[in-house]
Amino acid sequence: MNRMYFRSKRGMELVQVAILVAIAVALGLIFRTQITDFVNRTFEGLSNF
Repeated sequence: MNRMYFRSKRGMELVQVAILVAIAVALGLIFRTQITDFVNRTFEGLSNF
């Protein structure tokens, strides 16, 4: 009984991680241009410093 609960809990954690990764990838694809512009401006500022 205890072993079954542990497997179920671990499986739920893997599902949660997969959902979070999918959300992160989707947000990255949606805001790709804004992220790229921000990174480019940041590195330009650092190189000018």
